[in-house]
Amino acid sequence: MPGHKRVAVMSPQTRLAHSRRRLRGRWRVPKLDPAGAERAAELYRAQRRLAVAPLVLLFVGILGLPLVFALFPGLDTVRLMGIPISWLALAVLPYPALSLLAAWQLRRAENAEDKP
Repeated sequence: MPGHKRVAVMSPQTRLAHSRRRLRGRWRVPKLDPAGAERAAELYRAQRRLAVAPLVLLFVGILGLPLVFALFPGLDTVRLMGIPISWLALAVLPYPALSLLAAWQLRRAENAEDKP
């Protein structure tokens, strides 16, 4: 069939979605009035300051576990259900700790947004 041209077959919904994307154009950041821009910049700085403590705790926790295992090699001999405590601490302990850190930081960031 050398004379036939290939045609893309698509759903009318897909065609509609593609046409809408072209018509809308690029998304632009909304312009803020000077007071709103100052408030946004102040909030950004406050949230960055608040993020320092959770980041420090995160790095201390992640880098501290291997340091604890290096300082106390006897932890490798202690077993729980046949698994070394050090393995359990590396595999299980970080996830609840990260969840608690995230919840704590989220609450602090939302409180900073709610302040007048």
